[in-house]
Amino acid sequence: MDERSRPSAEGAAAAGAGRGAGDRPGVLGIALAAVLAFALASGSWQWFSTYLGVTLLAVIFSLAGVPVRTPGAGSAYVRNLTAYSLVVGLCAAIAVAPAMQRWAWLFPMPETRSACAHLGDYAALRAQAALGDLAGRGGAALVYAQNEQSRQAVDGCLSSTTTLWLPVYGFGAALLTAFGVWLVGRARAGRGAAANR
Repeated sequence: MDERSRPSAEGAAAAGAGRGAGDRPGVLGIALAAVLAFALASGSWQWFSTYLGVTLLAVIFSLAGVPVRTPGAGSAYVRNLTAYSLVVGLCAAIAVAPAMQRWAWLFPMPETRSACAHLGDYAALRAQAALGDLAGRGGAALVYAQNEQSRQAVDGCLSSTTTLWLPVYGFGAALLTAFGVWLVGRARAGRGAAANR
């Protein structure tokens, strides 16, 4: 390699590193898959969304790669870091949604949970009223219908509240991801500067 070709090769390498994960088609596909999964989620959040979110996170971490900060690529690094962090935050929100809906210690909302329980009681009463005179003929069926209607009402109520709060959890996960990647990049830059001395 002669002196004339070295600067252009170094520039191309720096530009490739500066592009990072944000310009890779895989990251865009992952982001679209996460958005579709979030948009198409109807009713109660099921554990399959946790599987989906964890799978997307595994794909991001293994294929996309963490954005790397390079000299002279400040704005590109910020864009890549923002896109990477937001996609990670979205996938994390999808993964944690069922747990938020079911576990009060993870997502405490006492007033909402008690209101949803009352809604479940009302749904059970409606199921009993809908059966009318048939209630005396099948006690076990009535109990099952009441429990099922109550469960669906409570799950739907908690699911809608969880969905309203998911952007907050997703944005929080994105901020933590961006801060962590920035700290790692800063530490690597410091080690690199110390090694060059």
